[in-house]
Amino acid sequence: MDAKTYNAALSELRTLRDEIKRAKAALAKLEAERDKHITAMTAYAKAKAERIGPAAGLGLAEVVAIAPTLAPASLTASPEQAEPAATAPNAPDSGPDAASPQPADEAPGAPTPAISSRPQQAAATSTPLLPPTRASALSSIPEGPQGDTWFTHTPNLASTRPNFTQQARSTVFLDAATGTLVYRDRTLRLDLSTASAGEILTAVFHTIPEGVERIYITAGDPWHRHADQYPYLKDAVAAWLNAPTPGWRTDTGRGRDRMAGHFVHPRNPVGRYQREGGEHHVEIRSVGEWFDVDGADPAIVRDAFVLLWKTLRSHWPDAVIMGSPSQTGRDLWTRTIPTRGQFADGYPVLSEELRGLLHATAGQGRTELLTPPDVPDQLPALVEYDRTFAYAKHTWKSAVGTPRRITAAAFASWSEKEQTKALFGCGHWHVRVTVPHDWNHVGILPAPAPGDRAWHYPKTPGTIFTTWAGGPEIYTALTNPLTPWKIEILDGILWDDGKPLDDWSKKLKDCWTRLTTQATMHGHENQRTAAHLASRAVRAILLYGIGSFAQRPRIVTGTTPRTLERDVPADAEIIGFDDQTITWQRPTGFARDPHAHPEWAAGIWSAARAALLSQRMREDNTYVGALHAPPGTVIAFRTDALYLTAPQNWPYHGQPGDYLHKGHLTGPTPAPATEEDLLALRDAGRTALAQTSSEA
Repeated sequence: MDAKTYNAALSELRTLRDEIKRAKAALAKLEAERDKHITAMTAYAKAKAERIGPAAGLGLAEVVAIAPTLAPASLTASPEQAEPAATAPNAPDSGPDAASPQPADEAPGAPTPAISSRPQQAAATSTPLLPPTRASALSSIPEGPQGDTWFTHTPNLASTRPNFTQQARSTVFLDAATGTLVYRDRTLRLDLSTASAGEILTAVFHTIPEGVERIYITAGDPWHRHADQYPYLKDAVAAWLNAPTPGWRTDTGRGRDRMAGHFVHPRNPVGRYQREGGEHHVEIRSVGEWFDVDGADPAIVRDAFVLLWKTLRSHWPDAVIMGSPSQTGRDLWTRTIPTRGQFADGYPVLSEELRGLLHATAGQGRTELLTPPDVPDQLPALVEYDRTFAYAKHTWKSAVGTPRRITAAAFASWSEKEQTKALFGCGHWHVRVTVPHDWNHVGILPAPAPGDRAWHYPKTPGTIFTTWAGGPEIYTALTNPLTPWKIEILDGILWDDGKPLDDWSKKLKDCWTRLTTQATMHGHENQRTAAHLASRAVRAILLYGIGSFAQRPRIVTGTTPRTLERDVPADAEIIGFDDQTITWQRPTGFARDPHAHPEWAAGIWSAARAALLSQRMREDNTYVGALHAPPGTVIAFRTDALYLTAPQNWPYHGQPGDYLHKGHLTGPTPAPATEEDLLALRDAGRTALAQTSSEA
């Protein structure tokens, strides 16, 4: 083969690649539609995977992976099939001593829990919920000395208090639909015919010659203007970000908060640009990262950010609002790192192995939709309860110090009081779980989901599964108000209790309280709106600040001209292309981030998921949560929210973690079959409740 033939073959390969990309997108769309149909068919009480499979062109296991409720009885672990528990020598067969100090959230009159432990290899013998070929793999710690080496910190890497002051960025607020631009105390009008990134940059810098560094889009979502031309929203966003921008190029990053390249997100993308031949850098961002503007004009949005900045400055004199709430939250947290005491030199970062394990085994918020026959086909009502500023309630205690490995044998050797203390402490546990034979409520513990989902919550009586979970959820399973679940400890990670987030969280909660009060009491409507938006921004700072500690493995997105295709990294995945540009992404693993603390995020997420199930209201001496609602009345979980078929007499004081009655749609209404259905009913319920409240 000569060079000419070789180059011709390369050209043909590029053509084929483009056609394959389009075909894959079309196939993915058809598969998603097929899966939607299969899920909807579960609403029919007599639906069977054996009949649906041939109609869909799928095997039995594939159908069940899409719709687990269609699993034949022979594929689930029944009480008769369940493997007998092998209790380790000296392991207790009953729960904590009643005289032991009990967690604040323990249910009154809870049945005696059953805790046991067994060697790690026992997990492999449990009866699977689905054929192994479809089950998600579960990470674990290697046996023996190899696994023991994980229990350390990364050398010379710790979170330390900064010795510099963040610099504020000149910012404008732009409604891309109307062209309204707010800069400081000026309101201007731009002519945006296409609202492309290039047009926005040209118009803004023509109107404000001195230049700006951050452009917040408050409305208009210009990156969605041609969404109907692409199979996925993310493709449309990537095309908008990478379209030609005369006089500008993609930013390569600079400074302490070095962030190179665009961030492709379907709803809140970030475009980073640098002027050709100059040092000027500018970001185009969505204000949706901070809050839903709910129709507020750019001037009110600008007032909200000013109010947010002033309120934060009451606790942090050097506070600066950065591009995103996660950046802002983490920067503010670093300025609460103590200058004296045990952690004056900073909080060490875990080994990369433990960070990877936590990334793989510690999920975030619970998102679950229950469908018939678990709930009625026709709902008598859909009632929404949303936990106010929920994560702020779970930051008072977090993991510190060098982690310890707690093997099954070590746990079994402890007294009941020591076991209780460990489970109520800051830990992450590898466990084998048995759902009680008489269980008739929602699932409690997350488990690796079959198919492509990350987690699900097994609840079928007699089901046995192996998973990782935090102490709050395990304790809820052991002491729930109905009947205890059987938990077998296989392995665990345990830290000392500390308060690395407490000062930061208390300051943010105070800011939130003050802004919430202003949103209610201020005499001017626009200022009330601005205060409300600012309070939502404080919530986002805490919420996404916690998420930033998780430090997920990084995905880098980049672009390469079609003429330089050979420069695309060999390990990159091509995610978009046009006649001029190839867009790609590739994983880069864990960055050497001094502020990576997934153990903190994991502990808070576990506590928040547990509180969705059972939470004690101290002031009222009562308990709230899904497990305190009648069986069959729970419709869905969405991170901080519960959806039920009937209202509950749960007290609300406006404090973090309280359940706010946020929506109430009177039925009968068909049970939602998809997330889209649920969100539509949710919005209708919120509107109905607001109307009822205004009439009252």
